[in-house]
Amino acid sequence: MIDLNLLRDTPDLVRDSQRVRGADPGLVDEVLEADARRRAALREFEQLRAAQKAHGRRVAQASGEDRQQLLADAKTMAERVKALQADADEADRTATELARRIDNLVEPGVPAGGEDDYVVLEHVGHDGPLVPEPGFTVRDHLELGEALGAIDTERGAKVSGARFYFLTGIGARLELALLNAALDLAVAHGFTPTITPTLVKPEVMAGTGFLGAHADEIYHLGTDDLYLVGTSEVALAGYHSGEILDLSAGPLRYAGWSACYRREAGSYGKDTRGIIRVHQFHKVEAFSWTSVEDAPGEHQRILEMEKQMLALAGLPYRVIDTAAGDLGSSAARKYDCEAWLPSQRRYMEVTSTSTCTTYQARRMGVRERLADGSLRTPATLNGTLATTRWIVALLENHQQADGSVVVPAGLRPYLGGLEVMEPVPS
Repeated sequence: MIDLNLLRDTPDLVRDSQRVRGADPGLVDEVLEADARRRAALREFEQLRAAQKAHGRRVAQASGEDRQQLLADAKTMAERVKALQADADEADRTATELARRIDNLVEPGVPAGGEDDYVVLEHVGHDGPLVPEPGFTVRDHLELGEALGAIDTERGAKVSGARFYFLTGIGARLELALLNAALDLAVAHGFTPTITPTLVKPEVMAGTGFLGAHADEIYHLGTDDLYLVGTSEVALAGYHSGEILDLSAGPLRYAGWSACYRREAGSYGKDTRGIIRVHQFHKVEAFSWTSVEDAPGEHQRILEMEKQMLALAGLPYRVIDTAAGDLGSSAARKYDCEAWLPSQRRYMEVTSTSTCTTYQARRMGVRERLADGSLRTPATLNGTLATTRWIVALLENHQQADGSVVVPAGLRPYLGGLEVMEPVPS
């Protein structure tokens, strides 16, 4: 949630952030008006409550007819106090609900615009914006995966419907290799490995900012009132909800391994072939709780970890600074790493890392204790280290003319030293 003190002190800053996101700047004025009503209602309630206490002392000292009149006045005053408390509570709910609709404040320097207005920061593994074509006809990941006995979308659809799949044989092993490599990398960087719940309460899902504009992409189990997560970021953000953290020794770092679920609402017709855009997948996600001062450095740290994983997988990629209009509601800045997809001659997102500043922590009621004993809101950051989608880029970029796929050197220890994945006999 946006910092209300920041909103009151610098409303134009928040309005500008809403504008570059393509969101409604008028919401800032709605929140300010509701906040003013809340404070006025609370002030009136507190004044009458103080008068009520003073009146109670007079009742205790009075006798006879005076006492009876004072008791009658006390009853009227109590009813008024109760009504004012209800007004103040309602004003508080309204102001809080409106404030939660304002997206996080975009960091300075984030590109303005929408999905296509990103800024390319670097290309890695190749010299220019396009990777040279190999000297043979390129197969896409599904054709390769089927030939390797690695991917079965036909039976996935038979069992579960469109956009589900089986990973079989080397496909299952390859996913586990990627995820285990990511977990090893995270541990080497001081992240605590965790296997997280994939069902969370509504307040946890809302606290991370995922029940906003894209709520229709989330699976909801109405009978239990629980949500299936689309990333372990959700569970890890809820892990310390309502707690006071000690960050004096540095950030608290977690690496969450989980199954993930997304309805992919509104994306039909996009990347429907194969396993690029699916309803269920696995992922290892880095998540950090840190002080506001350490957050920029932690953002770069997670980005460097993602780049190390991409190097381990031997993938050509680019890094982009995502435009404000393409940020999620909780992100103040997001860097995406996009691997080259030879079959489509384009880039495909495989990792992203976001700094959410204090937005999620405030919604989750998390604070940090400073050296002087005071409390303040910490920052959260997240970043993908590996996910099922990586198989797409790995198969396509390491394919050979005969349909076999070279295993990148960094993954061979996780596949028993296997160097080449060979097509299975048909």
